[in-house]
Amino acid sequence: MSTTFSPDHDSFDADVAIVGGGPVGTLLAVLLGRQGRRVTLIERWSESYGRPRAVTFDHEVARILATLGIDSERDPAITWHDELYYWKNANGENLQIVDWQSQSASGWRVRYWFNQPDLEARLTRIVDTLPTVTQLRGFQASALHQDEDGVELTIRQTPQEAGPDGETRVVRARYLVGADGANSFVRDALGIESEDKGYFFDWLILDMIPNGAYDAQPSQWQLCDPRRPTTIVPGGPGRRRWEFMVLPGESIEEMQTPERAWTLLEPWGMTPQNAQLERSAVYRFQARWANVWNKGRCAIAGDAAHLMPPFAGEGMCAGLRDALALGWRLDAILDGKMDAAVLDSYTSERLAHVRHYIEFSQELGKIICIDDAQEAAARDAAMKADLAARGNKPVPTDICHLGPGAWCPESSHAGELSVQGVVEANGRRDRFDQAVGHGWIVIGFEADPAQALTGAQREQLALLGGRTVTIGAPGAACDAIDVDGTYARWLADIDAKYVLLRPDFYVAATANGVASLRERFDEVMSKLHLQMLETA
Repeated sequence: MSTTFSPDHDSFDADVAIVGGGPVGTLLAVLLGRQGRRVTLIERWSESYGRPRAVTFDHEVARILATLGIDSERDPAITWHDELYYWKNANGENLQIVDWQSQSASGWRVRYWFNQPDLEARLTRIVDTLPTVTQLRGFQASALHQDEDGVELTIRQTPQEAGPDGETRVVRARYLVGADGANSFVRDALGIESEDKGYFFDWLILDMIPNGAYDAQPSQWQLCDPRRPTTIVPGGPGRRRWEFMVLPGESIEEMQTPERAWTLLEPWGMTPQNAQLERSAVYRFQARWANVWNKGRCAIAGDAAHLMPPFAGEGMCAGLRDALALGWRLDAILDGKMDAAVLDSYTSERLAHVRHYIEFSQELGKIICIDDAQEAAARDAAMKADLAARGNKPVPTDICHLGPGAWCPESSHAGELSVQGVVEANGRRDRFDQAVGHGWIVIGFEADPAQALTGAQREQLALLGGRTVTIGAPGAACDAIDVDGTYARWLADIDAKYVLLRPDFYVAATANGVASLRERFDEVMSKLHLQMLETA
């Protein structure tokens, strides 16, 4: 039976309770805590897991981390490799070439490699500086009730650590987010069902620390050999990762033994004398997504909402996108600026986005996970022919739209991650996010967007904590100088003069004139369920 909650501020322990202290939950705690929101972050284990899991992230995550002061170009826990990503057959012939070398349109490198324990520790240290965030480690959720005013979460000390008689507490929060992994208590307690694609492949993951420099050529590649499909990639600074597909009939228990690991690594020059085996674990690659990501005052994120095969390197990236998408919505709801109905667009936008990456990863897996020699030969012939037909040109990294939500579908580039260039602004020459900032921003190229908006629209933008920015060529009178012409090229290409940016860097709308800007601005505002519109 649900408890009746008082809406008074003091009747709640937190504005938001977050179950799960991995990178997704911790990032969300940081984003909300930096806005002064009272957050209770609940993590099942007292000590952080000290072994690698995810090892790569994309330009969008680099952009998110940069807002926290983590510079992926210079951070000691992060590295990159200026080379392409090759898929090769058993004979060493190229089957596919993926562009993991270029700078992305969003201003960062396409792909980075990192050590997850180091990155998680960095995020936790940021949380430690936030006075409004309370961390409860060594607790797991055991009961959840919600009504129209809030959520009551019962937690108890994790029995594996505290025994059967550990402490039990009740946390009362206005909203709750389950970032508690694939076996999510929050998802199950809410009765949310999942779409399971039944995509099961077992792979052995070996994380290695070479004792000295290890020269891998290429540094990042995929071996499509039916005798043993294998992935060879960096694992962050000073680390390497090998992933070996478990073949039919092989024992998972035997595959995870150190003896088996060293046997598999021998052809790659890894031995107990020149490297440390940091982790050996078999993972089952799955494809699954929850059908709904928000229910009442609760939401789910990360692996609680979706699981994907790792072939596109987007699993953790998707979870961090979830955190950012939830963060700006919850902050505005708690501030009384948006109605809670805006959470519905969290589900519609993120679900469609992540389904694209899951299905894309599945298609990659169908190519990679072939253990039949004849089937592999047919694959090789088709892929080599396709690669030759396009002159061995690398394929670009995947670009994905948000699902329907708080953006204007009839305007060019809306629903996509925004382009970002280097600007000079506020006495600084840097990427736009760092020199100007991020949030709700209306950009005008060589035009003042403040003059283009109506008075009521300027008040709505101010309600959101937004602002207008005029960008111009060097020598122009403007708020930000388009140093390398990035914005001039981008907006000319999409025939736009104005861009409405969201706090998660996605484009909400573009327009080539005042009338279309006003119309599309109004459309986006209507989808945000703004409150206090009588003041606008």
